[in-house]
Amino acid sequence: MRTYWNINHTLRTMDEWQADCWTQVTCPTPDDEDFLFNRLGIPTYFLDDIRDKDERSRYEYDEGWVLIILRIPYVKEVRSRTPHTTIPLGIIMNKGICVTVCNYETNMMIDFVSYQQKRNQGFTDSVDLVFRLFLSSAVWYLKRLKQISILIEESKRNLDKSIDNEDLIGLSRLQDSLTYFITSIRGNETLLSKLKFKLPVDELDADLIEDVTIEMNQARETTNIYTNILDSTMETYASIINNNMSSVVKQMTSVSIILMLPTLIASIFGMNLVSGLEGSSWGFPLVIGLSVVVTGIFYWLFRRKTWI
Repeated sequence: MRTYWNINHTLRTMDEWQADCWTQVTCPTPDDEDFLFNRLGIPTYFLDDIRDKDERSRYEYDEGWVLIILRIPYVKEVRSRTPHTTIPLGIIMNKGICVTVCNYETNMMIDFVSYQQKRNQGFTDSVDLVFRLFLSSAVWYLKRLKQISILIEESKRNLDKSIDNEDLIGLSRLQDSLTYFITSIRGNETLLSKLKFKLPVDELDADLIEDVTIEMNQARETTNIYTNILDSTMETYASIINNNMSSVVKQMTSVSIILMLPTLIASIFGMNLVSGLEGSSWGFPLVIGLSVVVTGIFYWLFRRKTWI
C-alpha cells in the first residue's frame, strides 16, 4: 500500500504522485514495487535489503540516490519468542523524490503521521523529514522500553510469590528484546553522526539533530539500565533456585541418614547369628526401642544443627 503526502505547510494526502511529495509505502505489493522500479527508477537491490529483517542501519549513495536504512521498534502481534524487536525502515531520496518503505505496519509510522497532522505543519524538505523520522524512532524506543519495564516488574512480582518457569522464560525473552534494542539504537546513532555531515543541513536541521541526539542518548542509557536490572534479576533468581535446591538436597540427605540408623540396627539384630536375644521375650521391643531412641537423638542433633 502506498500513500502520497503533500508536505508543504501541512501534511495531507494526494490522489497521485507529484514531484517533491512524500511517498509512504507500507507492506509493498507487486504493484507498489512496479511503481517504485519503473516509475521512479529506484534501485531494485535496495528493496531486497529492506526485506531483510536483520539489515543494519546504514547509508549509501548510488548514482544520485540517497539510500538510508533506519531501524525502528516493532511489536509483533502474533505470539513469538521476542515480541519486542526492531525492523528496517528504508528511506530513499533523489531530486524531487522522497520515499519511505517498510515491510511492516508499525504504530510508530501511524503516530508519526498523526502527530505531524496535529502540529498542522509539514516538512521544510526531505532532509527535515529524515531527521524527524529519527526523532520519532528514538521517542518510540523510549515508549517500548517503558512497556518492557512494566513487564519486568510484573514478572518480578509473580516470581516473588512463586518461582515459575513461565515467568523466567518471559524475562529471558525480554533480555533478547533489549539486546535488539541496544544494537539498533547504537547503529542509529552511528548513522545519525554520518548523515549530519552527508546531507545538506541548515540551522533548523541542526537544532533538530541536537534533539534527536539527546533522545537517542536517553534511549541508549535507559536500555542499558534495564539490561543491567534484568541481568541482576536473572542472576538473583538463579541463586535463589540453586539455594532452594541445596536446601532440599540437604533435607533429603538428613532424612536418609536418620532413616538409615534404625535400618542399621534392625539389620544387625536380624543377622542369622547368636545375639543372646533369640529366646528373650523382650528382644524385639528392645530393638524397636533402641531404634526409636537412636533416631530421636540424631533427629534432635540434626534439628539443632538446622540440617533438617
